[in-house]
Amino acid sequence: METDLGWWAVPLALIGGAIRISTPFLFVSLGETITEKSGRINLGLEGTLVFGAMIAYGMAYLIGDAWTQAEVAAALAQGLPAPDVSARSYPMAAWLGVAIAAFAGAVFGLVHGLICSLKRVNDIAVGIAMMLFGMGIAFYFGKPFIAPAAPDLPSIPFAGWSDIAQVRDAFNVNVLFIIGIALAVFLWWAFRNTRLGLILRVVGDSADAARALGYDLNLVRTLATAVGGAFAGIAGAFLSLYYPGSWNEGISSGQGLMAVALVIFARWNPIACFWAAMLFGGTSALGPALQAVGVTGGYYLFNAAPYILTLGLMIATSSKNRAMAGAPGELSITR
Repeated sequence: METDLGWWAVPLALIGGAIRISTPFLFVSLGETITEKSGRINLGLEGTLVFGAMIAYGMAYLIGDAWTQAEVAAALAQGLPAPDVSARSYPMAAWLGVAIAAFAGAVFGLVHGLICSLKRVNDIAVGIAMMLFGMGIAFYFGKPFIAPAAPDLPSIPFAGWSDIAQVRDAFNVNVLFIIGIALAVFLWWAFRNTRLGLILRVVGDSADAARALGYDLNLVRTLATAVGGAFAGIAGAFLSLYYPGSWNEGISSGQGLMAVALVIFARWNPIACFWAAMLFGGTSALGPALQAVGVTGGYYLFNAAPYILTLGLMIATSSKNRAMAGAPGELSITR
């Protein structure tokens, strides 16, 4: 039932938008937190995000289409009419697309980590190169998937009790958002209470101490970068398979790069990454929310709010006393 909620539609739209738009920010920032905790920064996550979106969408469509053809062929072989199915009829194909995107992101991270393990190699320069590489091959191989419709990831209707469409839409939550919250809590706990978390922190805080304890710095940092890349691949899959739910070359809008600023703002704390991601998501939803109630003046300025927020946060946190508070000691941007 469509109900005119007036200005109450704005906070509802902001809540729904924050939940949807924050999910990619959350996954990329959690992955980058893992990477930076090991003492390495990965600026190539934008390329990983875009490639993950393309490969998830393309593979989900191809798998769904193959299952469609198989079902149609089986029905015709039995003399039955062809069933009314398409690639979008198979949600499991979307989850396989997410898994493939995570694997592809891990490969990108592994390559980044191996290159950075070489002597006299700058991780920031490598990250920029990997960003351009990821975006380039995504645009090249993704052209055939701009038009076809792939299956969507499912969501949970937490407001199914309501007859108001705006309320139902605001609380229609994708499963990946819930998984992201669980991962944020788990990582916050793991960094403090598990052996792997402590190893990661030692390697990121003091290379000399890590060597003295017998840890292989390059191995730990490469694996951390691969895990961070896998998270970015999942973030890309969310973009193409749920919101906005299509593949095109402008799908990311710089979210991979903004997530790096988000990690600094969150002080390398996974729980703070969740709240920061919600802040970025709500800011991104501001323009469409106001447009829904008839506010059209300054629309493009409102749409630029996430980028203004990123710039403002970087300026606000760049003082000598606060800029790198809580940063791993071995991180290249702290030196």
